[in-house]
Amino acid sequence: MRKKPLAAAPALPRLPKAPTGIDGLDEITEGGLPRGRPTLVCGSAGCGKTLLGIEFLVRGIQQFGEAGVLLSFEETAAELAANVTSLGFDLGALQANKQLRIDHVHIDRAALEETGEYDLEGLFIRLGYAIDAIGAKRVVLDTLEALFAGFTNQALLRAEIRRLFGWLKDKGVTAVITAERGEHTLTRQGLEEYVSDCVILLDNRVIDQITTRRLRVVKYRGSTHGTNEYPYLITEEGFSVLPVTSLRLEHEVSDNIVSSGVPGLDAMFGRGGWFQGTSTLLTGTAGTAKTTLAVAFALAACQRGERCLYFAFEESPAQLVRNMRSVGLDLAPYIASGLLRLEASRPTLSGLERHLVVVHKLIGQFRPQAVVIDPISNLVSVGSASEVRSMLTRLIDYLKVHGVTALFTALVSGSRGLVELAEEGVSSLVDTWISVRDLEGIGERNRGLSILKSRGMAHSNQVREFVVTARGVELLDVVIGPLGIVTGAGRLSQRLQEQAVARAAQFEVDRNDRELERKRRVLEATINNLRTEFESVEEELRRVNDQAQARQQAQDRDRGTLAAGRPSGGPSAPSETPA
Repeated sequence: MRKKPLAAAPALPRLPKAPTGIDGLDEITEGGLPRGRPTLVCGSAGCGKTLLGIEFLVRGIQQFGEAGVLLSFEETAAELAANVTSLGFDLGALQANKQLRIDHVHIDRAALEETGEYDLEGLFIRLGYAIDAIGAKRVVLDTLEALFAGFTNQALLRAEIRRLFGWLKDKGVTAVITAERGEHTLTRQGLEEYVSDCVILLDNRVIDQITTRRLRVVKYRGSTHGTNEYPYLITEEGFSVLPVTSLRLEHEVSDNIVSSGVPGLDAMFGRGGWFQGTSTLLTGTAGTAKTTLAVAFALAACQRGERCLYFAFEESPAQLVRNMRSVGLDLAPYIASGLLRLEASRPTLSGLERHLVVVHKLIGQFRPQAVVIDPISNLVSVGSASEVRSMLTRLIDYLKVHGVTALFTALVSGSRGLVELAEEGVSSLVDTWISVRDLEGIGERNRGLSILKSRGMAHSNQVREFVVTARGVELLDVVIGPLGIVTGAGRLSQRLQEQAVARAAQFEVDRNDRELERKRRVLEATINNLRTEFESVEEELRRVNDQAQARQQAQDRDRGTLAAGRPSGGPSAPSETPA
């Protein structure tokens, strides 16, 4: 008996979410905060809890048309509006348009006295009126500790906290509640994280005098979410969260080839360059022309009409332009035309996260087709090797998703540098790895270039010597000596030897030609003598033949004459007489 195929299970409804509009946060939470449910945002002082709540309201109004209510227990409406003006948020205008309502509830902790029964009924009435007045869909309470300050009855506090969260759910608003972090718990009361549907932890730590802010989604009922710690920044444009695991390897690829800006280097690749939208790592010791090669790549991109964004961590823009002009790479016209943008700063100016956010922001504004970071090794001064690798992973994925061709330079020290770089995993992140190094010998230092890897493309395995001239970088032809490829003075000596051998060979060829010419003339003279002798013999033989022929003819004539003079009857025979 044949079994009937099972019918497909109907699609189950997914948890509705309210997008925050905050860069990166919606990606980590896979769509936003749980709609109609409370979300707890906890952290220590200076983490940006209030700012996250305000931006959640403002983005909801501006991008999704959802009115909001901000209930503050610490700062007044005027103070809040002044604090976020630098971020471009005009809270006063939003209040005037009845899109936002800010209500400040003043609580004087010194005047608080716990007497009789305590409940939040008055707060519910006040908050419910504010919600109904503008039809708010979003609510922010800042902060929870100020509301319950001065009360020691833990049982009462826990009951009222549960009641507050339940009331917000019944009201159907998407709420963000800020809370201060406890000593060994997420919050001071240690209860809010259990009754919240979503808990976001903000952390502000200082490592090696560098401030780093991190965000982690501790829990999210009814939805999957990113579980890692994600760096975030508070910039002039608000919150910026940098996701890591949400970036999947699903970016599109291109078969187009872009030039490195150095014809000789392009010729070392099987297709005359590397793929568009890939990342290339250029490593080498100090003084091996890494910056010059990077600028040549940027200049080639501008010459193709592409926009290029160049991050310099060691030279100012003016210094870079001057230095490159001396080797025939003039950047000024492309800077003036807007195709090239130079961004120069010291790595120690800020942490890795801020550098990454700045890169994201400038790429979003400038929309470049090519990006150069020179060098990435300087970033180790503001973070550990693992942190730098994590940053580069996010950056490379971000660039690939946007189809940007990237070139990174890195300073390595000695022969161990390449091994260390490979061990740290930086080299495995990129698609093409080019190594430049010193070639020392015979009292001089030369530069060599080789391709260590190039994904998806055949490439040369030779170490090519190159020089930096007034016309840019030039790769020299390969010269092979008795012990292999020679460079520098050895190259000159080898060429002189080859020229001497060539002159000797040419002299031998010329001598052989002259000897051949002499032999040809002797042979021709011999042939002429033989021809003359042959002509003489021929003439003599002809004379002898003519004489013999003349005698024969004379004999024939004599015979004819004799024959003509004899009588025709001939002599008569004597007659017989009778006896």
